[in-house]
Amino acid sequence: MNLDDTTRGKIENYLEQNRVVLFMKGSPQAPMCGFSAKTAGLLDSLLDDYASVDVLQDQDIREGIKVYGNWPTIPQLYIDKELVGGCDIVTAMFNSGELHEHLGLQKPDRSAPDITITDAAAAKIQEAMGGHEGVALHFQVDANWQSQFNLAPAQGHEIEAESNGIRMLFDVASAQRARGAVIDWVSTLQGEGLTIQLPEAPAPIPQMSVTELKQKLDADEVILVDVRGHDEREQAAIAAARHMDADLMAELEAMPRETAIAFICHTGKRSQVAAEHFRKLGFTEVSNVAGGIDAWSKEIDPEVPVY
Repeated sequence: MNLDDTTRGKIENYLEQNRVVLFMKGSPQAPMCGFSAKTAGLLDSLLDDYASVDVLQDQDIREGIKVYGNWPTIPQLYIDKELVGGCDIVTAMFNSGELHEHLGLQKPDRSAPDITITDAAAAKIQEAMGGHEGVALHFQVDANWQSQFNLAPAQGHEIEAESNGIRMLFDVASAQRARGAVIDWVSTLQGEGLTIQLPEAPAPIPQMSVTELKQKLDADEVILVDVRGHDEREQAAIAAARHMDADLMAELEAMPRETAIAFICHTGKRSQVAAEHFRKLGFTEVSNVAGGIDAWSKEIDPEVPVY
């Protein structure tokens, strides 16, 4: 593909006007793919402000940026008009501290977190790791405070912590979020499994049912923001919802921090990310619509198509 002058001009204008530019699918408030979400989350943890370009809104930019930087995938991060790389490279640079240096920031805290693994949990983890040679136990806590274990070779940049004979590896962000973590094995009526307590985690975003949403919309007590893309909104939409775009983003950010805002997507996952973002901005009355527009179609308005 050849890069036409108009598209090249658009790209170079973004880079001229902004020191840090992330070309991504969706926006930092409503990312439309996991790689874009992860990269934006890393930048959000370092910077109060940076430019993002939603390539899904401009097909010329979506294809042109791949040619411009000779990089085949999205997202792409540019700093000082130079291509840094995609999600994997940005993640590695974040964990090594190189990204911090590139941005003129202090290197990250690489101290090991204090964690507690109970005897019962340690026994189950050791049992699960039996027979897995050449791999390490990684513990990750993402920007939404969702935690998970996985077995993979060590990359060399991880932070190591040990408790009750269990050695775990963390990336930089996970190590900070895991401070004081308690990992236990419990039996409940639902079954047995690991439980993970993260003392540093904020209170969960309130989940609003579609029934409550309907009541609040009828009473004009909440702003409903739809974070889905254009194609999805064409398939199914709620008339009272406002579409998340740059103009609405600026309007919302200027509102009082006690403004009631509910975020909705297809099933409630992407809107959760948006709600988390606005809480980080200081908004105190944000909610995520549980089940998304799918639940609205099934429980409130059957004329809204299910897709």
